[in-house]
Amino acid sequence: MPADGREVYLTFDDGPEPQVTPWVLDRLARAGARASFFCIGRNAARHPAIMQRTRAEGHAIGNHTWDHANGWRTGHIAYLRQVLRCQPLTGTTLFRPPYGRITPGQARALSRRFRLVMWDVLSGDFDTAIGPHRCARNVLDHVRPGSIVVFHDSRKAWPRLRQALPVVLDRLKADGWSMRALPAPGGELTPGSR
Repeated sequence: MPADGREVYLTFDDGPEPQVTPWVLDRLARAGARASFFCIGRNAARHPAIMQRTRAEGHAIGNHTWDHANGWRTGHIAYLRQVLRCQPLTGTTLFRPPYGRITPGQARALSRRFRLVMWDVLSGDFDTAIGPHRCARNVLDHVRPGSIVVFHDSRKAWPRLRQALPVVLDRLKADGWSMRALPAPGGELTPGSR
C-alpha cells in the first residue's frame, strides 16, 4: 500500500472464530489498532455477533470465499459462486483468495467488483512447524511502510498467534507505527481506518 509514513495494515484470515476473534479484537483495541478481517462465509454465518462487533469497532471486513476454496483446485464458475455466496455476509469490496491461489481468469472476473488484496509479510502463524517467536520475527523483521501483514484468527493458528500478536502489537506501537484498516476501492476509507 502507498504510505506517507510508518503505516502498516494488519490482516486476519479465516475467522470469525469464537475462541480466537474476540481475543484478537480485545488486543487490537488495547493497542489502538485497526485491522482488516478476511472472513470465511460459513464462519460469518455461524457467528453474526462477532461480525457485528468487528464492524462496530471500526475494522474492515473482507471476503475470503464461503468455504476457503483453493482457486487452483476449484473450477472457475464454482470459485465465483463461493465468493458470491460469502458476499451477503461480508458486504465488502475487499477480497483475498485463500492460500493466495487464484487463476488469472478468476482474478480478472473478481477484479471488476472487488479489490484483490494479497500481502508482503506473512507471519506464518498457521505453520505448526514453527514457534510463536518465529512468527513475531517474521513480521517485525520484514515490515516496512505500507506493508500488508497476514495473521489468522483460527484455531489452527491460535497456539502461535496468542503469543506472537501481543509482541508484534507492542513493538509496532512502541516504534511509532500506525496500524490501519485497508481502504475500500475507489479511495474511500472504511470506518476506523484512520
